[in-house]
Amino acid sequence: MALAAALSNSCSNRSDTADRWWSHVRWLADDAREGRGTGTRGYRAAADYVAREFRTAGAIPGGTSGFLQPIQFVGRRIRESECLLALVHDGRADTLELGQDANFSTTCDPPDSLEADAVFVGFGLQIPEYGHDDLAGIDLRGKIAVFLRGGPPSLPANVRAYAQHQGVRWRRLRAAGAIGFVTLSDPATLSLSWERYSRNRLTWGYGLADTALDEHYGERFKISVNPARAQKFFEGTGHSFDSLVVAARRGDPLPRFPLARRIRARVRIDRRVATSPNVVGIIRGTDPRLRRESVILSAHLDHLGIGSPDHGDSIYNGAMDNASGVATLIEIARALGQAEHRPKRSIVLLALAAEEEGLLGSWTFAKRPPRTVGKMVANVNLDMFLPIIPLRATIAYGVDESTLGDRYRAVADSADVALAPDTAPEQTYFIRSDQFSFVRAGVPALFFEFGALPGDSAQAKQLRQWMQRYHAPSDDARQPVDLKAAAAFNRLLTRFTEDVANAPERPMWHEDSFFARFARGQAAR
Repeated sequence: MALAAALSNSCSNRSDTADRWWSHVRWLADDAREGRGTGTRGYRAAADYVAREFRTAGAIPGGTSGFLQPIQFVGRRIRESECLLALVHDGRADTLELGQDANFSTTCDPPDSLEADAVFVGFGLQIPEYGHDDLAGIDLRGKIAVFLRGGPPSLPANVRAYAQHQGVRWRRLRAAGAIGFVTLSDPATLSLSWERYSRNRLTWGYGLADTALDEHYGERFKISVNPARAQKFFEGTGHSFDSLVVAARRGDPLPRFPLARRIRARVRIDRRVATSPNVVGIIRGTDPRLRRESVILSAHLDHLGIGSPDHGDSIYNGAMDNASGVATLIEIARALGQAEHRPKRSIVLLALAAEEEGLLGSWTFAKRPPRTVGKMVANVNLDMFLPIIPLRATIAYGVDESTLGDRYRAVADSADVALAPDTAPEQTYFIRSDQFSFVRAGVPALFFEFGALPGDSAQAKQLRQWMQRYHAPSDDARQPVDLKAAAAFNRLLTRFTEDVANAPERPMWHEDSFFARFARGQAAR
Protein backbone atom coordinates (compact mmCIF):
# COMPACT_ATOMS: atom_id res chain seq x y z
CA MET A 1 0.00 0.00 0.00
CA ALA A 2 1.35 3.47 -0.90
CA LEU A 3 2.15 5.73 2.00
CA ALA A 4 -0.55 8.28 1.18
CA ALA A 5 -3.19 5.55 1.20
CA ALA A 6 -1.80 4.13 4.42
CA LEU A 7 -2.05 7.53 6.02
CA SER A 8 -5.63 8.09 4.92
CA ASN A 9 -6.72 4.58 5.99
CA SER A 10 -5.02 4.54 9.36
CA CYS A 11 -6.98 4.92 12.57
CA SER A 12 -8.73 8.21 13.20
CA ASN A 13 -7.17 8.65 16.64
CA ARG A 14 -4.06 10.71 15.96
CA SER A 15 -3.15 11.43 19.59
CA ASP A 16 -0.12 9.13 19.47
CA THR A 17 1.49 10.91 16.49
CA ALA A 18 0.58 14.34 17.85
CA ASP A 19 1.98 13.50 21.27
CA ARG A 20 5.18 12.13 19.72
CA TRP A 21 5.60 15.33 17.66
CA TRP A 22 5.05 17.45 20.76
CA SER A 23 7.55 15.36 22.75
CA HIS A 24 10.26 16.28 20.20
CA VAL A 25 9.32 19.95 20.47
CA ARG A 26 9.46 19.83 24.27
CA TRP A 27 12.84 18.11 24.31
CA LEU A 28 14.44 20.46 21.80
CA ALA A 29 12.93 23.57 23.43
CA ASP A 30 13.67 22.53 27.00
CA ASP A 31 15.71 24.97 29.09
CA ALA A 32 18.46 22.33 29.25
CA ARG A 33 19.15 22.96 25.55
CA GLU A 34 19.86 26.63 26.41
CA GLY A 35 18.18 27.93 23.29
CA ARG A 36 20.30 25.86 20.83
CA GLY A 37 22.60 28.77 20.02
CA THR A 38 25.26 28.34 17.33
CA GLY A 39 28.43 26.75 18.69
CA THR A 40 26.92 25.83 22.06
CA ARG A 41 26.66 22.56 23.97
CA GLY A 42 22.87 22.90 23.82
CA TYR A 43 22.96 22.95 20.03
CA ARG A 44 25.29 19.95 19.91
CA ALA A 45 23.01 17.99 22.26
CA ALA A 46 20.08 18.83 19.97
CA ALA A 47 22.07 17.71 16.90
CA ASP A 48 22.90 14.38 18.56
CA TYR A 49 19.22 13.92 19.44
CA VAL A 50 18.11 14.51 15.85
CA ALA A 51 20.79 12.14 14.52
CA ARG A 52 19.50 9.39 16.84
CA GLU A 53 15.93 10.02 15.72
CA PHE A 54 16.94 9.88 12.05
CA ARG A 55 18.65 6.54 12.64
CA THR A 56 15.61 5.20 14.51
CA ALA A 57 13.40 6.31 11.62
CA GLY A 58 15.41 4.16 9.23
CA ALA A 59 17.64 6.80 7.65
CA ILE A 60 21.30 6.24 6.85
CA PRO A 61 24.07 8.78 7.57
CA GLY A 62 24.42 11.44 4.87
CA GLY A 63 26.91 13.88 6.34
CA THR A 64 30.65 14.19 5.96
CA SER A 65 31.05 12.71 9.46
CA GLY A 66 28.32 10.16 10.00
CA PHE A 67 25.04 12.05 10.31
CA LEU A 68 26.88 15.35 10.79
CA GLN A 69 28.26 17.98 8.43
CA PRO A 70 30.45 20.13 10.72
CA ILE A 71 30.73 23.84 9.87
CA GLN A 72 33.25 26.26 11.34
CA PHE A 73 32.12 29.73 12.32
CA VAL A 74 33.75 32.95 13.47
CA GLY A 75 31.98 34.43 16.49
CA ARG A 76 31.98 38.16 17.20
CA ARG A 77 30.66 40.15 20.15
CA ILE A 78 30.59 43.93 20.41
CA ARG A 79 32.34 45.51 23.41
CA GLU A 80 29.92 48.41 23.31
CA SER A 81 31.37 50.40 26.23
CA GLU A 82 34.60 50.76 24.23
CA CYS A 83 32.91 51.71 20.95
CA LEU A 84 32.02 55.05 19.41
CA LEU A 85 29.64 56.10 16.66
CA ALA A 86 29.37 59.75 15.63
CA LEU A 87 28.24 62.06 12.83
CA VAL A 88 30.91 64.64 11.99
CA HIS A 89 30.35 68.08 10.44
CA ASP A 90 32.69 71.10 10.34
CA GLY A 91 35.03 69.45 12.82
CA ARG A 92 32.23 68.79 15.32
CA ALA A 93 31.31 65.22 16.26
CA ASP A 94 27.76 64.49 17.40
CA THR A 95 28.01 61.21 19.29
CA LEU A 96 25.21 58.70 18.75
CA GLU A 97 23.88 56.52 21.55
CA LEU A 98 24.52 52.86 20.82
CA GLY A 99 21.52 50.71 21.56
CA GLN A 100 19.19 53.70 21.22
CA ASP A 101 20.23 55.44 17.99
CA ALA A 102 21.96 52.59 16.18
CA ASN A 103 23.64 49.20 16.57
CA PHE A 104 26.81 47.76 15.14
CA SER A 105 26.54 44.47 13.25
CA THR A 106 28.54 41.35 14.08
CA THR A 107 28.61 40.02 10.50
CA CYS A 108 31.77 41.91 9.54
CA ASP A 109 35.31 42.53 10.81
CA PRO A 110 35.57 46.33 11.04
CA PRO A 111 38.83 48.22 11.48
CA ASP A 112 39.47 49.65 14.94
CA SER A 113 38.73 53.16 13.66
CA LEU A 114 37.01 54.48 10.56
CA GLU A 115 35.77 57.79 9.17
CA ALA A 116 34.13 58.08 5.76
CA ASP A 117 31.65 60.01 3.67
CA ALA A 118 28.15 58.55 3.32
CA VAL A 119 25.66 58.62 0.44
CA PHE A 120 21.93 57.91 0.53
CA VAL A 121 21.23 55.50 -2.33
CA GLY A 122 17.47 55.02 -2.12
CA PHE A 123 16.75 51.31 -1.71
CA GLY A 124 20.34 50.49 -2.64
CA LEU A 125 19.18 47.94 -5.23
CA GLN A 126 20.33 46.95 -8.69
CA ILE A 127 17.76 44.93 -10.65
CA PRO A 128 18.89 45.28 -14.27
CA GLU A 129 16.23 42.88 -15.57
CA TYR A 130 13.59 45.43 -14.53
CA GLY A 131 15.56 48.56 -15.36
CA HIS A 132 16.08 49.53 -11.73
CA ASP A 133 19.51 50.76 -10.59
CA ASP A 134 19.85 52.86 -7.44
CA LEU A 135 23.65 52.89 -7.82
CA ALA A 136 23.83 54.29 -11.35
CA GLY A 137 25.98 57.41 -11.55
CA ILE A 138 26.81 57.32 -7.82
CA ASP A 139 30.43 57.51 -6.66
CA LEU A 140 30.66 55.08 -3.72
CA ARG A 141 34.41 54.51 -3.79
CA GLY A 142 35.62 54.44 -0.19
CA LYS A 143 32.20 55.56 1.06
CA ILE A 144 29.35 54.19 3.15
CA ALA A 145 26.04 53.47 1.42
CA VAL A 146 22.89 54.45 3.33
CA PHE A 147 19.65 52.84 2.15
CA LEU A 148 16.02 52.28 3.10
CA ARG A 149 14.98 48.64 3.38
CA GLY A 150 12.42 47.67 0.79
CA GLY A 151 12.05 48.08 -2.91
CA PRO A 152 9.86 49.65 -5.59
CA PRO A 153 6.31 48.34 -5.06
CA SER A 154 5.86 48.23 -8.83
CA LEU A 155 8.20 45.22 -8.99
CA PRO A 156 7.10 41.65 -8.17
CA ALA A 157 7.43 40.85 -4.46
CA ASN A 158 9.83 37.92 -4.96
CA VAL A 159 12.08 40.04 -7.19
CA ARG A 160 12.24 42.72 -4.51
CA ALA A 161 12.93 40.04 -1.93
CA TYR A 162 15.82 38.56 -3.90
CA ALA A 163 17.47 41.93 -4.51
CA GLN A 164 17.25 42.74 -0.78
CA HIS A 165 19.10 39.63 0.32
CA GLN A 166 22.14 40.90 2.21
CA GLY A 167 24.61 38.78 0.26
CA VAL A 168 23.19 39.90 -3.08
CA ARG A 169 23.02 43.55 -2.06
CA TRP A 170 26.53 43.63 -0.54
CA ARG A 171 28.07 42.05 -3.64
CA ARG A 172 26.71 44.92 -5.72
CA LEU A 173 27.55 47.65 -3.23
CA ARG A 174 31.08 46.31 -2.94
CA ALA A 175 31.46 46.25 -6.73
CA ALA A 176 30.45 49.92 -6.72
CA GLY A 177 33.27 50.67 -4.27
CA ALA A 178 31.37 50.92 -0.96
CA ILE A 179 33.19 49.94 2.23
CA GLY A 180 30.04 49.33 4.23
CA PHE A 181 26.44 50.36 4.69
CA VAL A 182 23.77 51.77 6.97
CA THR A 183 20.32 50.14 7.04
CA LEU A 184 17.24 52.28 7.62
CA SER A 185 13.76 50.81 8.03
CA ASP A 186 10.22 52.00 7.60
CA PRO A 187 8.85 51.32 11.11
CA ALA A 188 5.65 49.93 9.60
CA THR A 189 7.60 47.05 8.04
CA LEU A 190 9.47 45.90 11.16
CA SER A 191 8.47 42.50 12.53
CA LEU A 192 10.01 43.47 15.89
CA SER A 193 10.08 46.78 17.70
CA TRP A 194 13.44 48.53 17.89
CA GLU A 195 13.56 47.82 21.61
CA ARG A 196 13.13 44.07 21.07
CA TYR A 197 15.46 44.03 18.09
CA SER A 198 18.11 45.87 20.07
CA ARG A 199 17.79 43.76 23.22
CA ASN A 200 20.32 41.10 22.22
CA ARG A 201 22.78 43.31 20.36
CA LEU A 202 25.60 42.41 22.77
CA THR A 203 25.34 38.62 22.40
CA TRP A 204 27.59 36.57 20.12
CA GLY A 205 26.90 36.68 16.39
CA TYR A 206 28.42 34.29 13.85
CA GLY A 207 29.72 34.28 10.31
CA LEU A 208 31.27 31.56 8.17
CA ALA A 209 34.98 30.98 8.76
CA ASP A 210 35.40 29.94 5.11
CA THR A 211 35.89 33.25 3.31
CA ALA A 212 35.04 31.59 -0.03
CA LEU A 213 31.48 31.11 1.28
CA ASP A 214 31.24 34.22 3.45
CA GLU A 215 28.97 36.66 1.59
CA HIS A 216 29.89 39.45 4.00
CA TYR A 217 33.56 39.25 3.11
CA GLY A 218 34.96 42.73 2.58
CA GLU A 219 32.43 44.57 4.76
CA ARG A 220 34.26 47.09 6.94
CA PHE A 221 31.28 48.86 8.45
CA LYS A 222 27.65 47.95 9.04
CA ILE A 223 25.02 49.44 11.31
CA SER A 224 21.25 49.45 11.64
CA VAL A 225 19.42 52.59 12.76
CA ASN A 226 16.45 53.13 15.05
CA PRO A 227 13.69 54.58 12.81
CA ALA A 228 12.72 56.97 15.60
CA ARG A 229 16.24 58.45 15.55
CA ALA A 230 16.99 58.20 11.81
CA GLN A 231 16.48 61.91 11.10
CA LYS A 232 19.89 62.58 12.66
CA PHE A 233 21.51 61.17 9.54
CA PHE A 234 19.67 63.62 7.26
CA GLU A 235 20.34 66.91 9.03
CA GLY A 236 21.63 69.48 6.58
CA THR A 237 20.64 67.53 3.45
CA GLY A 238 17.32 69.24 2.73
CA HIS A 239 15.58 65.88 3.08
CA SER A 240 13.78 64.28 5.99
CA PHE A 241 13.61 60.62 6.89
CA ASP A 242 9.82 60.79 7.25
CA SER A 243 9.40 62.23 3.75
CA LEU A 244 11.56 59.46 2.29
CA VAL A 245 9.43 56.82 4.03
CA VAL A 246 6.24 58.40 2.71
CA ALA A 247 7.68 58.52 -0.82
CA ALA A 248 8.65 54.84 -0.60
CA ARG A 249 5.17 53.87 0.55
CA ARG A 250 3.61 55.79 -2.37
CA GLY A 251 5.96 54.15 -4.84
CA ASP A 252 7.62 57.43 -5.79
CA PRO A 253 11.25 57.32 -6.99
CA LEU A 254 13.62 57.94 -4.09
CA PRO A 255 16.24 60.67 -4.39
CA ARG A 256 19.93 59.91 -4.03
CA PHE A 257 22.29 62.38 -2.41
CA PRO A 258 25.39 62.67 -0.20
CA LEU A 259 24.88 63.10 3.53
CA ALA A 260 26.03 66.38 5.03
CA ARG A 261 27.89 64.55 7.78
CA ARG A 262 30.68 62.00 7.71
CA ILE A 263 30.39 58.85 9.76
CA ARG A 264 33.04 58.16 12.39
CA ALA A 265 33.32 54.86 14.22
CA ARG A 266 35.49 53.10 16.74
CA VAL A 267 34.63 49.43 17.10
CA ARG A 268 35.98 46.87 19.57
CA ILE A 269 34.92 43.25 19.31
CA ASP A 270 35.71 39.90 20.92
CA ARG A 271 36.30 36.99 18.55
CA ARG A 272 36.17 33.22 18.87
CA VAL A 273 35.89 30.16 16.65
CA ALA A 274 33.00 27.73 17.01
CA THR A 275 31.72 24.64 15.23
CA SER A 276 28.12 23.58 14.72
CA PRO A 277 26.98 20.81 12.39
CA ASN A 278 24.14 20.32 9.99
CA VAL A 279 22.47 16.95 10.64
CA VAL A 280 21.98 14.90 7.46
CA GLY A 281 20.09 11.64 7.08
CA ILE A 282 19.04 9.88 3.88
CA ILE A 283 16.15 7.59 3.09
CA ARG A 284 17.51 6.02 -0.06
CA GLY A 285 15.07 5.83 -2.97
CA THR A 286 13.96 2.51 -4.40
CA ASP A 287 13.95 3.30 -8.12
CA PRO A 288 17.37 2.48 -9.68
CA ARG A 289 17.19 5.58 -11.87
CA LEU A 290 15.41 8.10 -9.65
CA ARG A 291 17.23 7.25 -6.43
CA ARG A 292 20.18 9.37 -7.64
CA GLU A 293 17.89 12.41 -7.31
CA SER A 294 17.09 13.87 -3.90
CA VAL A 295 14.17 15.73 -2.39
CA ILE A 296 15.62 17.90 0.38
CA LEU A 297 13.38 18.09 3.45
CA SER A 298 14.83 20.78 5.71
CA ALA A 299 14.26 22.61 8.98
CA HIS A 300 16.65 24.75 10.98
CA LEU A 301 17.71 23.37 14.34
CA ASP A 302 19.34 26.45 15.87
CA HIS A 303 17.78 29.34 17.73
CA LEU A 304 19.06 32.38 19.62
CA GLY A 305 20.57 30.73 22.69
CA ILE A 306 20.85 32.69 25.93
CA GLY A 307 20.29 36.44 25.70
CA SER A 308 19.12 39.46 27.64
CA PRO A 309 16.39 38.67 30.18
CA ASP A 310 12.80 39.33 29.17
CA HIS A 311 10.38 39.22 32.10
CA GLY A 312 13.08 37.41 34.04
CA ASP A 313 13.71 34.72 31.40
CA SER A 314 16.97 34.73 29.41
CA ILE A 315 16.62 31.42 27.51
CA TYR A 316 15.29 31.85 23.98
CA ASN A 317 13.88 28.34 23.65
CA GLY A 318 12.59 28.55 20.07
CA ALA A 319 9.72 26.07 20.36
CA MET A 320 7.81 27.23 17.29
CA ASP A 321 11.00 28.74 15.81
CA ASN A 322 11.98 26.07 15.02
CA ALA A 323 11.79 23.00 17.23
CA SER A 324 8.35 22.56 15.64
CA GLY A 325 9.82 22.23 12.14
CA VAL A 326 12.52 19.81 13.26
CA ALA A 327 9.88 17.72 15.06
CA THR A 328 7.88 17.55 11.84
CA LEU A 329 11.04 16.59 9.96
CA ILE A 330 11.54 13.68 12.38
CA GLU A 331 7.94 12.56 12.09
CA ILE A 332 7.99 12.64 8.29
CA ALA A 333 11.25 10.68 8.41
CA ARG A 334 9.54 8.09 10.59
CA ALA A 335 6.56 7.79 8.23
CA LEU A 336 8.70 7.56 5.08
CA GLY A 337 11.45 5.41 6.54
CA GLN A 338 9.08 2.83 7.97
CA ALA A 339 6.59 2.72 5.09
CA GLU A 340 5.97 -0.60 3.36
CA HIS A 341 6.93 1.00 0.04
CA ARG A 342 9.60 3.67 0.31
CA PRO A 343 9.66 6.58 -2.15
CA LYS A 344 11.36 6.20 -5.53
CA ARG A 345 13.60 9.25 -5.16
CA SER A 346 15.90 9.63 -2.20
CA ILE A 347 14.79 11.85 0.69
CA VAL A 348 17.47 13.94 2.37
CA LEU A 349 16.54 14.85 5.95
CA LEU A 350 18.35 18.05 6.85
CA ALA A 351 18.38 19.76 10.27
CA LEU A 352 20.28 22.96 9.64
CA ALA A 353 22.72 25.04 11.66
CA ALA A 354 22.94 28.84 11.93
CA GLU A 355 19.74 29.85 10.14
CA GLU A 356 19.34 32.62 12.68
CA GLU A 357 22.82 33.88 11.75
CA GLY A 358 21.83 34.41 8.10
CA LEU A 359 20.96 31.00 6.57
CA LEU A 360 24.59 29.91 6.95
CA GLY A 361 24.03 26.17 7.40
CA SER A 362 21.81 25.88 4.35
CA TRP A 363 24.10 28.10 2.27
CA THR A 364 27.04 25.82 3.12
CA PHE A 365 25.02 22.70 2.32
CA ALA A 366 23.65 24.07 -0.96
CA LYS A 367 27.10 25.17 -2.12
CA ARG A 368 28.94 22.09 -0.87
CA PRO A 369 26.54 19.18 -0.47
CA PRO A 370 28.00 15.86 0.69
CA ARG A 371 28.59 13.33 -2.08
CA THR A 372 25.86 11.12 -0.65
CA VAL A 373 23.17 13.62 -1.59
CA GLY A 374 23.12 13.16 -5.36
CA LYS A 375 21.27 15.68 -7.54
CA MET A 376 19.01 17.98 -5.54
CA VAL A 377 15.68 18.37 -7.39
CA ALA A 378 13.39 19.95 -4.77
CA ASN A 379 13.45 21.55 -1.33
CA VAL A 380 10.57 21.43 1.15
CA ASN A 381 11.44 23.72 4.06
CA LEU A 382 9.75 23.82 7.46
CA ASP A 383 10.20 26.86 9.67
CA MET A 384 7.85 28.30 12.29
CA PHE A 385 4.70 27.09 10.55
CA LEU A 386 2.61 27.97 13.66
CA PRO A 387 0.09 25.19 14.36
CA ILE A 388 -1.84 27.40 16.78
CA ILE A 389 -5.11 27.40 14.81
CA PRO A 390 -6.99 24.59 13.02
CA LEU A 391 -5.45 23.58 9.68
CA ARG A 392 -7.78 25.06 7.11
CA ALA A 393 -5.31 26.97 4.97
CA THR A 394 -1.57 27.33 4.45
CA ILE A 395 0.60 29.99 2.89
CA ALA A 396 3.07 28.32 0.51
CA TYR A 397 5.82 30.79 -0.31
CA GLY A 398 7.10 30.17 -3.83
CA VAL A 399 3.95 28.33 -4.93
CA ASP A 400 3.69 30.25 -8.23
CA GLU A 401 7.33 29.84 -9.21
CA SER A 402 7.60 26.17 -10.18
CA THR A 403 5.78 22.91 -10.84
CA LEU A 404 6.60 22.03 -7.22
CA GLY A 405 3.93 24.57 -6.32
CA ASP A 406 1.51 22.95 -8.77
CA ARG A 407 1.99 19.58 -7.08
CA TYR A 408 1.43 21.13 -3.65
CA ARG A 409 -1.80 22.75 -4.82
CA ALA A 410 -3.11 19.36 -5.89
CA VAL A 411 -2.10 17.60 -2.67
CA ALA A 412 -3.48 20.37 -0.47
CA ASP A 413 -6.73 20.44 -2.41
CA SER A 414 -7.15 16.67 -1.95
CA ALA A 415 -6.74 17.22 1.81
CA ASP A 416 -9.29 20.08 1.76
CA VAL A 417 -6.60 22.59 2.79
CA ALA A 418 -6.90 25.95 1.05
CA LEU A 419 -4.08 28.20 -0.14
CA ALA A 420 -3.99 31.52 1.68
CA PRO A 421 -2.31 34.57 0.14
CA ASP A 422 0.88 36.16 1.45
CA THR A 423 -0.55 38.99 3.54
CA ALA A 424 2.80 40.64 4.30
CA PRO A 425 4.95 40.68 1.14
CA GLU A 426 6.98 43.55 2.60
CA GLN A 427 8.44 41.06 5.11
CA THR A 428 10.18 39.21 2.22
CA TYR A 429 9.68 35.82 3.89
CA PHE A 430 10.76 33.95 0.75
CA ILE A 431 14.37 35.05 1.33
CA ARG A 432 14.33 34.81 5.13
CA SER A 433 14.49 31.08 5.66
CA ASP A 434 16.64 28.23 4.43
CA GLN A 435 14.72 27.48 1.24
CA PHE A 436 16.31 30.55 -0.30
CA SER A 437 19.76 28.95 -0.24
CA PHE A 438 18.39 26.13 -2.38
CA VAL A 439 16.56 28.54 -4.69
CA ARG A 440 19.90 30.26 -5.36
CA ALA A 441 21.37 26.85 -6.16
CA GLY A 442 18.70 26.38 -8.86
CA VAL A 443 16.47 24.04 -6.81
CA PRO A 444 12.68 24.65 -6.79
CA ALA A 445 11.58 25.18 -3.20
CA LEU A 446 8.57 25.86 -0.99
CA PHE A 447 8.21 27.20 2.55
CA PHE A 448 5.01 26.92 4.59
CA GLU A 449 3.01 28.66 7.28
CA PHE A 450 -0.50 28.20 8.60
CA GLY A 451 -2.81 30.83 7.12
CA ALA A 452 -6.24 32.25 7.82
CA LEU A 453 -9.03 31.92 5.30
CA PRO A 454 -10.22 35.20 3.75
CA GLY A 455 -12.73 36.76 6.11
CA ASP A 456 -11.60 34.78 9.15
CA SER A 457 -10.47 37.76 11.17
CA ALA A 458 -10.28 35.81 14.44
CA GLN A 459 -7.68 33.36 13.12
CA ALA A 460 -5.77 36.14 11.36
CA LYS A 461 -5.65 38.06 14.64
CA GLN A 462 -4.44 34.96 16.49
CA LEU A 463 -1.55 34.53 14.05
CA ARG A 464 -0.63 38.21 14.28
CA GLN A 465 -0.71 38.15 18.07
CA TRP A 466 1.69 35.21 18.15
CA MET A 467 4.40 37.55 16.87
CA GLN A 468 4.68 38.85 20.42
CA ARG A 469 6.49 35.55 21.09
CA TYR A 470 8.72 35.79 18.00
CA HIS A 471 12.39 35.80 19.03
CA ALA A 472 11.36 36.08 22.67
CA PRO A 473 11.79 33.66 25.60
CA SER A 474 8.00 33.16 25.62
CA ASP A 475 8.36 31.00 22.48
CA ASP A 476 8.63 27.95 24.73
CA ALA A 477 6.74 24.71 25.37
CA ARG A 478 4.28 26.39 27.74
CA GLN A 479 2.45 28.20 24.96
CA PRO A 480 -0.88 26.93 23.57
CA VAL A 481 -0.57 24.68 20.50
CA ASP A 482 -3.21 22.87 18.42
CA LEU A 483 -1.82 19.32 18.44
CA LYS A 484 -4.55 18.04 16.14
CA ALA A 485 -3.63 20.70 13.58
CA ALA A 486 0.08 19.86 13.92
CA ALA A 487 -0.62 16.19 13.26
CA ALA A 488 -2.76 17.08 10.24
CA PHE A 489 0.02 19.29 8.86
CA ASN A 490 2.55 16.48 9.32
CA ARG A 491 0.30 14.14 7.33
CA LEU A 492 -0.15 16.74 4.60
CA LEU A 493 3.59 17.37 4.26
CA THR A 494 4.35 13.63 4.35
CA ARG A 495 1.90 13.05 1.53
CA PHE A 496 3.33 15.96 -0.45
CA THR A 497 6.91 14.76 0.01
CA GLU A 498 5.95 11.28 -1.13
CA ASP A 499 4.13 12.72 -4.15
CA VAL A 500 7.21 14.71 -5.24
CA ALA A 501 9.54 11.78 -4.64
CA ASN A 502 7.42 9.38 -6.72
CA ALA A 503 6.55 11.67 -9.62
CA PRO A 504 8.00 10.55 -12.99
CA GLU A 505 9.30 14.05 -13.72
CA ARG A 506 11.36 16.24 -11.42
CA PRO A 507 10.04 19.70 -10.41
CA MET A 508 10.88 22.49 -12.82
CA TRP A 509 10.86 26.26 -12.60
CA HIS A 510 8.20 27.97 -14.67
CA GLU A 511 9.81 29.68 -17.64
CA ASP A 512 8.55 33.09 -16.54
CA SER A 513 9.84 32.71 -12.96
CA PHE A 514 12.52 35.20 -12.00
CA PHE A 515 14.29 32.35 -10.16
CA ALA A 516 14.55 30.07 -13.20
CA ARG A 517 17.82 31.87 -13.99
CA PHE A 518 19.57 30.05 -11.17
CA ALA A 519 18.74 26.65 -12.63
CA ARG A 520 19.88 27.82 -16.05
CA GLY A 521 23.10 29.08 -14.49
CA GLN A 522 23.74 25.71 -12.87
CA ALA A 523 23.07 23.88 -16.13
CA ALA A 524 25.54 26.11 -17.98
CA ARG A 525 28.40 25.20 -15.65
